[in-house]
Amino acid sequence: MAVNVKKIAVYVLVVFALYVIITDPAKAADYVQIGFEGISDAAGAVGDFMTWAANGGKS
Repeated sequence: MAVNVKKIAVYVLVVFALYVIITDPAKAADYVQIGFEGISDAAGAVGDFMTWAANGGKS
């Protein structure tokens, strides 16, 4: 049962993504840019934390 729900959710997400890309490519590009900026910010935060931890947790 859970597998079917997961498959349906993935299918709905893919259909929605294709709909957005086809109907408004500029907005879809903005969404992709926002996603990559979020990933970049998260990676920077992890790097800052690891640097802080490697320095013994000193400010």
